[in-house]
Amino acid sequence: MLSSKQRSYLKGLANKIEPIFQIGKAGVSPELIEAIDDALEARELVKCTVLNNCMEDIKYIASAISERTKSDVVQIIGKKIVIYRESKEKSTIVLPK
Repeated sequence: MLSSKQRSYLKGLANKIEPIFQIGKAGVSPELIEAIDDALEARELVKCTVLNNCMEDIKYIASAISERTKSDVVQIIGKKIVIYRESKEKSTIVLPK
């Protein structure tokens, strides 16, 4: 679980990154979860865009991704979701205490 200070720090980092996943009408598929899981291991901080043709609620999508990848939702802004999980292999983001 992230503290508000850690969440704030990650939001600042997320401002500089581009979304690497687009979630469309297929919603939260097993393939999407696997791809996000791999990206979280490599990058730790991932941004996704939910397209207009996606019928699922953005909060549901965020919680489903978080639950299935064992990660934390940093923020939801409009149609964008930012997710964080510390890498098991090579942690590069140092969170404030």
